[in-house]
Amino acid sequence: MPVDLKKTIERMKGISDEPQYSVGLLEGGVALCDVIDNHIYEQTLSEKNAFFVADLGVIMRQHVRWRIHMAQIRPYYAVRCNSSPAVIEVLAALGTGFICTNKPELELVQSYGIPSEDIIYSGVCKQVSQIKYAAKNGIDLLVCDNEAELRKISRCHPNAKLLLQVSTEASNPDDDMSMTFGCSLKDCRHLLESAKELGVQVVGVRSHVSSSCDDDQVYVHAISDARCVFDMGEEIGFSMKILDIGGGFSGSEAQLELINSAVMSMVDLYFPPSTGVSIIAEPGSFFVSSAFTLAVNVISKEMVARDCQDQEHDDLSPNEEPEFQYTMNEGVYGSFACKLSETLISAPSVHKQNTSLDVPVFSSSLWGPSGDDLDQVVEHCLLPELNIGDWLMFTHAGAYSLGQPLCTSTDSPPPPVYYVISSRDWFEMQDTGVTNEATLKNFSLVPYFPSSCQTEAALSVPA
Repeated sequence: MPVDLKKTIERMKGISDEPQYSVGLLEGGVALCDVIDNHIYEQTLSEKNAFFVADLGVIMRQHVRWRIHMAQIRPYYAVRCNSSPAVIEVLAALGTGFICTNKPELELVQSYGIPSEDIIYSGVCKQVSQIKYAAKNGIDLLVCDNEAELRKISRCHPNAKLLLQVSTEASNPDDDMSMTFGCSLKDCRHLLESAKELGVQVVGVRSHVSSSCDDDQVYVHAISDARCVFDMGEEIGFSMKILDIGGGFSGSEAQLELINSAVMSMVDLYFPPSTGVSIIAEPGSFFVSSAFTLAVNVISKEMVARDCQDQEHDDLSPNEEPEFQYTMNEGVYGSFACKLSETLISAPSVHKQNTSLDVPVFSSSLWGPSGDDLDQVVEHCLLPELNIGDWLMFTHAGAYSLGQPLCTSTDSPPPPVYYVISSRDWFEMQDTGVTNEATLKNFSLVPYFPSSCQTEAALSVPA
């Protein structure tokens, strides 16, 4: 081990007597796939439970990518996307803000010492007790989009500073799942006037943009509408200083470049630096999706006759072989909960040693363990014939996958998360301004040795 690296680890061990979790430090050519292989080997010898492996270096690199392409826009991480402790701590150390939808998220973020001014309470329909909690803890930035909510806030949090949530155009109006959130532009004046009467400050506008938005014009219209709301607010007497362009960031560099070119030209037109307006956004999946890999085990297998009338997926099978249905030990009531909101789950890769490149593939479907008709994770994909006990790996598994299970029919705990970071990424993180002594106090760096005798408990943390 390099001397500098050894000193870093020793220094971090002295920061906290009881670190909350450990992070496997990859060095000497050890790669993420080696970590996955090692945990699969260990699980194969025991209960074959599903697990996540999270590469914290990916989060750091996504942060760098954001700084390059969106330098004028401060990210506020959407906690509901992935509330893993290491994610929160790394992003806090990198200087992001946080947007929370409920009290548990507010408490989680505050437990890591994030200043209240760096937190936005965004729940559209908030419990009175949770508004009072925000008031008591100095969390003043709240989102509001209707008069009933406004009146609750005026009673329970008179010092609140509101971001008025304005509805945006759906990128695909014909999509049944394209819901609009927020008040319409024509209703904004009434809401602003009501806020003035109630003595509640309105300090900016928040645009709701659906996840993975590929239409840069949605942001263009949102910024144009925000300028109208700013003008209304300033006319009524509010000091409007925050523009939140919302989420919708998939994580790709191409999308960032597209949005940046569209957004910044509109920002320069409507919100130049002379206005003193702070521009923020709400990336969630952008930071965490590609950082997590989920490994699941095949627990059941069934061969079924293919539906000959199903022409839509005929191209998925190069032959007339029957279809296989596989049941996995994780489903939509657990780590694939995002499927319930119509999110497409990509086909997994198969973890098999010495698999020939010319092995035949078959039309397959993947199901969760509940036996429920809704518990279908992947409807159709091409896979080689699998056996019970085989492992499947889902990449880009970090978004909306680590919440509490929706189904309590089993006593199985959520899959554990094994955190890792390469020594190179760790030192690059220090170059971004993260200092060991001031941040990441709950980290305990542990050199990772991929062997069957490694102490797994030192690297695992419940999701």
